[in-house]
Amino acid sequence: MTSADSPDTLRQQAAQLERAGHLEEAIATHRRLLALRPHWADGWYNLGQTQWQARQFEAALTTYAHALGLGITQPEEVHLNRAVILARDLGRSDEAVHDLERALALNPRYGPALLNLGNVCEQRGDRERARTLYQQVLALDPRQALALSRLPNLQTLQDPADPLIGQLQQALAVPGRHPAERADLGFGLGKALDDVGRYDEAFAAYQAANAASREAGGPAVRYDAAAHERHVDRLIASFPRPAVLRPDTSGRPPPLFICGMFRSGSTLVEQVLGAHPQLTAGGELDLLPTLARQHLPPGAPWPVLDDPAALQALADQYLAGVAQRLPGTTQITDKRPDNFLHIGLIKTLFPDARIVFTRREPLDNCLSVWFLHLSRSMPYALDLLDTAHWYQQHLRLLRHWQAVYGDDLFVFDYDRFVRGPEPVAQQLLAFCGLPWDPACLRFQERRSVVQTASLWQVRQPLHTRSSGRWRHYAALLGPLRAALGEDAEPSSDDTRDAST
Repeated sequence: MTSADSPDTLRQQAAQLERAGHLEEAIATHRRLLALRPHWADGWYNLGQTQWQARQFEAALTTYAHALGLGITQPEEVHLNRAVILARDLGRSDEAVHDLERALALNPRYGPALLNLGNVCEQRGDRERARTLYQQVLALDPRQALALSRLPNLQTLQDPADPLIGQLQQALAVPGRHPAERADLGFGLGKALDDVGRYDEAFAAYQAANAASREAGGPAVRYDAAAHERHVDRLIASFPRPAVLRPDTSGRPPPLFICGMFRSGSTLVEQVLGAHPQLTAGGELDLLPTLARQHLPPGAPWPVLDDPAALQALADQYLAGVAQRLPGTTQITDKRPDNFLHIGLIKTLFPDARIVFTRREPLDNCLSVWFLHLSRSMPYALDLLDTAHWYQQHLRLLRHWQAVYGDDLFVFDYDRFVRGPEPVAQQLLAFCGLPWDPACLRFQERRSVVQTASLWQVRQPLHTRSSGRWRHYAALLGPLRAALGEDAEPSSDDTRDAST
């Protein structure tokens, strides 16, 4: 064995390849190392981590299981990783619960497993067990910010003096809190104060929470409005373009795509459609955004659009990802709000695809985005004026996609739907080529897993409480209204929506 093939050298090479983003080469290097040390449990764990990064989810699950079989130390962490893959990446929540419960059987005080099990219980609609799990976390660590911040989401507070509000305020006052913890607690406090009608205080809490989230992310968390406008300009210029292929989907219908602004009703639409016996709700898939990041990155060339073989490979890769996530299904939904950026790519890969674009009153929509603790990869959500700019750019794209793709795009108006659901639902199903089924208006009765921020709202009967919610904050929204301009009031003139 040469020094270049020694275990230490191979381990270092694998780590360097991972840092450089060369994941397939890193996986191959891990395998060379394990050929030398086949019983090294930590080596199998490292391979599983890299496979997970490379989106080789089933392979990662198998590798982690092998590490467990070799008696790896701290096996609860391995079960946790498996559970996250199963729940988040593969949508198999039953198996995720099993792995989390195995982790807790090994270590009942393992906080990350308690937190993740609470989150899965929320997604499955098990409110009481989620509350119990978060309280267990707090019993183990009273300073735990995330568990406390989740409790307001499990209920609608009624009393302005509810003790939970005081708990959140006291937790925020603890010296030395990391900005990420202050963000978690601040969003929870904002929700609690909004529930009880203390609107000015709620607005201030959300303002502080967004500032803390920006601080936690550091200088890199910045919304570049000019760069985003250039990207939208490029999307408009690039699509439509001459058709270079009609991908072979082997008779498999493409998913029904649901997109739009975050917090504009996309989860509601998916739940309505998911209640239809001929359709399966696929959830918030990250397949298209991943392909777009790889092949249509802002500011870089897009040669894939002129390469029929490459486009066919993308179509195949997407459909293989759907089959992995939802085996045995035929017609599904792909509900990913930010896919509104990728409608041109969707229609290039799948010319027959139909797309539902959700729309909501602009002030309500922007405020709801700002009230939500979104990923810092969406920095526009941290400032109301940045959110307004993103909203206007999304509307500019919508108008372009409508002009290009016409009847293949249906604009679903959230506010019209909650005021009069049946006619809008009938039009929605007709657009999707589905016969009318009244079960679609009883979507809240379904037992389903919901992985978005609307997970509790869509378990309630339809209501209009969220329409016009901005009026509670009207005195504070002057800058937002000015930034939105003419789009600050809903209009039926600029979109061909569900009422036509």
